[in-house]
Amino acid sequence: MTYKLDKNYEEKVYAGVLGKIIGVFLGRPFEGWSYERIMKELGPINYYVNEKLDFPLPVSDDDITGTFTFLRAFRECNFKKNITAKDIGKTWLNNIIEDKTILWWGGKGHSAEDTAFQNLKQGIDAPDSGSIKTNGKVIAEQIGAQIFIDGWAMVAPGDPERAVHYAKLAASVSHDGEAIYGAQVVAALESMAFVESDLTKLVEQAKKFIPDNSVIFRLISDIQEWRSGNLGWEQAREKIAENYGYDKYLGNCHMVPNHALIIMALLFGDDDFQKTMMIVNTAGWDTDCNSGNVGCILGIKNGIEGLKSGPDYLSPINDILYCPSASGGETLTDALTETYKIINTTRKINGLEENLPKNGARFHFDIKDSTQGWRTRVGNNFCETKISNVEYKSSLGERGLKIAYKNLSEDLTSEVYVETFFPEVILDLKGKKRDDFFHYDYISCPTIFPGQKVTLEIENIFSHEISITLFSKYWGENDKLQKISSNIFNLSGNEKKQISWDVPDTSSNPIGQIGFNIASKEKKDGEVVINYVNFEGEPKQIFKRPDHVENYQRGKEKKEGYYGEIWRNAWVQSLDKWEKRGKNFRICQNNGRGILFTGTDLWRNYSIASNIMLQSSNSGGIVSRVQGVNKYYTFEICKGNKLRIGKMNNDYQILKEEEFGVEFFKEYNLKMTVIKNKIIGHINDKVIIEVEDDHSPFLKGGAGLVVDNGTLVTEQIILN
Repeated sequence: MTYKLDKNYEEKVYAGVLGKIIGVFLGRPFEGWSYERIMKELGPINYYVNEKLDFPLPVSDDDITGTFTFLRAFRECNFKKNITAKDIGKTWLNNIIEDKTILWWGGKGHSAEDTAFQNLKQGIDAPDSGSIKTNGKVIAEQIGAQIFIDGWAMVAPGDPERAVHYAKLAASVSHDGEAIYGAQVVAALESMAFVESDLTKLVEQAKKFIPDNSVIFRLISDIQEWRSGNLGWEQAREKIAENYGYDKYLGNCHMVPNHALIIMALLFGDDDFQKTMMIVNTAGWDTDCNSGNVGCILGIKNGIEGLKSGPDYLSPINDILYCPSASGGETLTDALTETYKIINTTRKINGLEENLPKNGARFHFDIKDSTQGWRTRVGNNFCETKISNVEYKSSLGERGLKIAYKNLSEDLTSEVYVETFFPEVILDLKGKKRDDFFHYDYISCPTIFPGQKVTLEIENIFSHEISITLFSKYWGENDKLQKISSNIFNLSGNEKKQISWDVPDTSSNPIGQIGFNIASKEKKDGEVVINYVNFEGEPKQIFKRPDHVENYQRGKEKKEGYYGEIWRNAWVQSLDKWEKRGKNFRICQNNGRGILFTGTDLWRNYSIASNIMLQSSNSGGIVSRVQGVNKYYTFEICKGNKLRIGKMNNDYQILKEEEFGVEFFKEYNLKMTVIKNKIIGHINDKVIIEVEDDHSPFLKGGAGLVVDNGTLVTEQIILN
């Protein structure tokens, strides 16, 4: 490729990701409102209105999750450049949990995305899954093709032909016709925004990638004409409503009206982020979708500084975004992490090595303004503390996270932390606010587990001595965060130190935060800089119902709210039932395979063990290296008196099988060990079956249980 994948590219991708997030969060609280209602109840949208509408920030949103999840198709296809629509459809099936993640589950024949998913599930591959031929014109031309498209452009910087090609493939999984044309225009705009600064030229060039007899081409030309005259954006909006409004295009949320608002905002926004976002949000209709696309376009074109030209949009989101999918370890993420996934996808499909800042550290802060979700604790026991991204040159990178404190002492410490699972705010959410947060299910696994190592490099840039204490906080008794602290590490004046800590056992409770406290024997102001923070290694944990969570008892009053549910929500559930009473893990899948798993891609070489019992099923057992609902290894017993190691890679393959007597309602002690490409199956700690996978082996991923057409029961799962 001719476009240089340098630091400028990386910063533009980061700004595009931030612009997407800002736009979605700006428009989400009043999604679906008309222009008239917005003006009556809110007035022009010049900033976040979350507090006014009692709407949480941030939240899960299909525009964000779909954008960053579906791009995993490249990763799941070993980064082949000539990816197909069928490949992308398989990524949908691997990452979506039906009725729970990513999509608007409005039903087949109503929601374009749900319709396409049902088609895929029934064996209708993309692009037929989203075609007019299969679903009809109204369903196929809804807005979804556009809202998920940004990533496909950012992996084709300065190459609009390729961006438009990828956009067609990705959009055709669920859409067709004018919907694909709208997606292609957005992708062309974003791809060219890496190299062209004139918005007028961008719009003119982008429309040339679609048929000149299409509705999308015509509406762009009309808006260009209105912009060249004496009309203001309000008059242009009226003309859009008159000529391309919702009354002209059927369905729940059609592409044409909303695409028109995107083009209008870009052409009437005077290349100013604040004004453009005000226009696209105040104009109404599908505000979070339209605003997200516009934010990404301007983020790429004008960079991070362009996002900062008006009010502070960045601090309230603090880099945080949620991407709930079947890959639960990737749910709680941040803008910089998603940026480097895009960057490295671009590099890999072009035959280049990955760029892993600071040796692949989980938090590296190596682009300006990134905070990666880190924050400070406020309250009576904590001193005033501020964090900021600063220039910090080291042998590993160019930037770091500065923590500036005032009046630090032994009594008033500075606490800095990052969320690693359910955000702490969930317990304070009530009523509508709670419903809004969980409108798109928050499916998640913790990002760190007991037995793993936390390592950070920190420099004390003042002359006085300070002490550092690392900590984890887990969701424990009464659904409160319980703190476990490390030993004290002392830093002399102007000292740089690498600090490591093995996270202790949490009695089966999921970890919600990782952080550190800073203290001083004398009352002092000062600063430290964090170069990086990393999570490493495999966990050592027994997974079961925590002792403080009582088993269900018939007739006994249940505690309100989330109590007793948080430990269960640390697991991705892609199955029909996980019973809440009786055994800790009683899982059921009525038809086909169902899995229950947790973990992240840090898990590589490990063992998983469990005493399992089949009540009645075709097969069941344990899984490892899980990379979605359709990618994992199994070690299972089968009702046909077989012991089996298998591989699910979209389709199920038996890697090796042995004769083994199986009875229902009898416990079997199963243990599976994965080392590089070798999978070893043990019964009662004796090796019974082993195999090497020499064909694109899975080398990382989480672990859990699998059951096929029936019910499996166990009390606990041991990982080491």
